[in-house]
Amino acid sequence: MNAINKTQPRVVGLNVPAEVGMSLDDVSTPALIIDLDALDKNVASMRDLIAKMGMRHRAHAKTHKSADIALHQIEHGGACGICCQKVSEAEALVEGGITDVLVSNQVVDTKKIDRLAELAKRARVLVCVDDLGNVDNLSAAATRHGVTIECLVEIDCGAGRCGVRWGEPAVEIATRIGASDGLVFSGIQAYQGAAQHVHDFNERKQKIDVAIQQVADTVDMLKAQRLKCDIVGGAGTGSYYFEGNSGVYNEMQCGSYIFMDADYQRVRDDRGNFISEFENSLFIWTSVMSKTKVDKAICDAGLKAQSVDSGLPVIYGRNDIEYIKCSDEHGVISDPDNVLKLNDRLKLVPGHCDPTCNLYDWYVGVRNGKVECLWPITARGMAF
Repeated sequence: MNAINKTQPRVVGLNVPAEVGMSLDDVSTPALIIDLDALDKNVASMRDLIAKMGMRHRAHAKTHKSADIALHQIEHGGACGICCQKVSEAEALVEGGITDVLVSNQVVDTKKIDRLAELAKRARVLVCVDDLGNVDNLSAAATRHGVTIECLVEIDCGAGRCGVRWGEPAVEIATRIGASDGLVFSGIQAYQGAAQHVHDFNERKQKIDVAIQQVADTVDMLKAQRLKCDIVGGAGTGSYYFEGNSGVYNEMQCGSYIFMDADYQRVRDDRGNFISEFENSLFIWTSVMSKTKVDKAICDAGLKAQSVDSGLPVIYGRNDIEYIKCSDEHGVISDPDNVLKLNDRLKLVPGHCDPTCNLYDWYVGVRNGKVECLWPITARGMAF
């Protein structure tokens, strides 16, 4: 994997929290650190699981927004390409060396469509569509720029966000794509995002079973119109084993598996156990900045260091202390036995990894207690 060489001159003013070769204890806090051994295990586990199911994996880069990690997923994890959510994300990742990218979202603004067409001169570009007028605009841009843009018809299979109804509405759009200059109909996008964090196994399975049936029916209707789906894509970290064994989907789009977070570790399998295929590899490295109370400590990782939309972080490897509250710059830690002291370092598992990563400029890659690499968060803040 690419890293900043430790012999490089020190760069000032780029908010770099560490240097290659330094001890983890010397990394400035709060920082976003990666346990490289755990990350490598997660990549290998997904590679083996996908191969066993006979699937492709288009790893979702909205989780990490890093060209270095995306390349590692392709080179070592068997990923066929990557997904991202915005044109600017795609541009940054292609600039970083990615050559096969699906914008698993709608692109409808004319300027963004033009940028998407420009990007198709440098990489294989796919995009999701759920509107006939959008098909026409994509076709016009592709023709104008002399490129081909591949399109997936997105169906709403339960998330209640983007996507048309399964069946005839999807067939109508696919037909229009197939007849449009500069466009190729490549298949279906069917991601049930609302099911990913349903903690109960049976409830989660029920939601995905409905989606699988809708997708299967739509694929059959497309076949009847001689419209072939090269890609039937979807599935996330919380549901991949359902879609992967469905016989309907052929391409997974898992993202959070690479890091895991506190909420994903509340998702249970069919035996009532937490899903254990993947390990925590992403942590917020924080330090105790105040200890004036006997029963609590204050750390330097507050709201500006993490997203708490899926709950507060969990202190990794500790059951004697608990992160209980946060404000802009401070985290409050319950310390009933008064074991913490100033400058103690702690690993926090964020409640939701994706938006947390978007708050940082760098990943600090750590192995055996030493900083091994620094990776820029390539597409940080790229939301358009």
